[in-house]
Amino acid sequence: MITLYDYLPSQNAYKIRLLLNHLKQPYKTQYISIFEKEGQTKEYLSISPTGTVPAIKTKKGEFLAESNAILIYLAEGTDYLPRDRLLRARVYQWLFYEAEVIQAGIATLRHWIQTDKAKNRSEETLKAKHDLCIKTLDTVDNSLKGSLFICGDQYTIADISMFAYTHLAEEANLSLQNYRNIVSWIDRIRSQEGFLSEVHPYSMDPFSTREL
Repeated sequence: MITLYDYLPSQNAYKIRLLLNHLKQPYKTQYISIFEKEGQTKEYLSISPTGTVPAIKTKKGEFLAESNAILIYLAEGTDYLPRDRLLRARVYQWLFYEAEVIQAGIATLRHWIQTDKAKNRSEETLKAKHDLCIKTLDTVDNSLKGSLFICGDQYTIADISMFAYTHLAEEANLSLQNYRNIVSWIDRIRSQEGFLSEVHPYSMDPFSTREL
């Protein structure tokens, strides 16, 4: 059985919980208190070099960090990762986009707002993040035109990855009202067998207002 190193309010960790739920794969959980610096201990840094969650310990006792890398590992040999070379590359394309753009924009702005850190950022910084988020939502919405999912008609780990923070955009004060393709896509993901609806707010952690 694998072990998931988790922090419940993390949507990066949620990605892994969601895929494991789809796969009906049992796992053990070890919680890491990120804002109490537990991620920066020597022991945990040997598991996750950046000190972030999620990470996993495989059945063979090997460690793997970074949410999208873990998604790839767990989805191997399943319908959530296409076998076709081009379709697989398109999945990777959107995983890279999620890691580089969505996490830098929607995920970060949501984190600042939900943990009351936005007040410590300048107006210029907040505007730059907001502008990036709008551009991101435009890109995703346009890319979903005529498609059930981000890579076509197949639900993949690319959707799981991008869904994690995009469906919570309104918690970053980003309205999805004008993004009909995104809203329909969110509804389709929620209708998938084994969908995991439970999302944990930062407010459950009294230490989340601390800076990392």
